[in-house]
Amino acid sequence: MEFFKYTRTFNFMGKSKLGMILSIVMVLASFALLATKGLNYGVDFAGGTIVQVKYEGVAPINAMRDKLRENAIFKGSSITEFGSPEEVVIRMKSTSENVTVDVGDITREALVGTGEFEIRRVDIVGPVVGAELKEKGIMSLILAMIGILIYVAIRFEWRFAVASIIALIHDVSIALGAITLIGLDVNLDVLAALLTILGYSLNDTIIVFDRIREGVTNSRGTKLSDIIDESITRTLARTTLTSLTTFFVVFTLFMFGGEIIHAFAFTLLVGIVVGTYSSIFVASPILLAFGFDVKKYHIKLAARAKREADKQRMRDQFESGTM
Repeated sequence: MEFFKYTRTFNFMGKSKLGMILSIVMVLASFALLATKGLNYGVDFAGGTIVQVKYEGVAPINAMRDKLRENAIFKGSSITEFGSPEEVVIRMKSTSENVTVDVGDITREALVGTGEFEIRRVDIVGPVVGAELKEKGIMSLILAMIGILIYVAIRFEWRFAVASIIALIHDVSIALGAITLIGLDVNLDVLAALLTILGYSLNDTIIVFDRIREGVTNSRGTKLSDIIDESITRTLARTTLTSLTTFFVVFTLFMFGGEIIHAFAFTLLVGIVVGTYSSIFVASPILLAFGFDVKKYHIKLAARAKREADKQRMRDQFESGTM
């Protein structure tokens, strides 16, 4: 079903300089945040203990803090709401060295007198395991980008591959900057969201690039900027519908999915917006800046077609016995 009619070509490349300036500012701001404030690694990567507590009424956070100060194991711990005023999570950067100690029992004893409650969850990750998870998480992002670079280079050519990788680095950098800005804990769910952003943004970029390649092949003109504008315009309806429907679904998860997927949904929201933007105003202008020559590409296609025709003629002559 076609909701948007293709009536005129929009001058996207005419606004590409403004888009690139905006992208550079956002990426530099993200790097500045990462360098000054730094990522707030959660238990999955930093190691530690999380205890989730649910009260029958509103959780008395101040009374809980006073009680927990009396026990050395909770030194430096933080208490925050978890989705509702009745539920809280207690985060500790350290873990108990004694494997026979039940942190849940210790928490239950420490909070006696603060009201009726139950221990819903206890998660413990050692510092060695956390460091290993962080290392493998970074490696997974790097390997994913290398795989994407190889795939796009084979399917298109190196200019398309480099442009797509720069756009992906742009998307991940801004997403990490947004996470740092609001102070979200970086855990495995955030890593999963970042990998999802890579796939989502790449899919959008590949569709635009595929239409650009089709336009370069079929167009009689040699001005790449005009071909890019026409190609992006022709994919605009698909991009708008896909991005909006995905955004609304993830926004619903963000609003009503609960605290447990809050970081995942927020990261995806940023990634959807930035990934859609980068396919048009980052990847395509970079391709244009690389000096892709449409005329030379046509000559290359003609030479390839001639080689294929010569091979087919020789094959036909061989099969007919005239060689």
